[in-house]
Amino acid sequence: MPYRYISDLPDSIKKNLPKHAQEIYMKVFNNAWDEYSDPDKRRPGTSQEESACRVAWAAVKKQYHKDEKGKWVKKAA
Repeated sequence: MPYRYISDLPDSIKKNLPKHAQEIYMKVFNNAWDEYSDPDKRRPGTSQEESACRVAWAAVKKQYHKDEKGKWVKKAA
């Protein structure tokens, strides 16, 4: 299920990620949702949603990481 607005994201995303990371997650999730609509493009046994979620998290983790307190923060350049 693609997301139209940040407010549509799961609570776990909204509560833990900064706004910019939420925007990344939503954009990448939606693109991956379309890309992995064909089961032949996904890993065997994974759903379209699971595939899109994994790709979205990977994109977030390229720019953000958890600090020592467990808070998501932007990586230093």
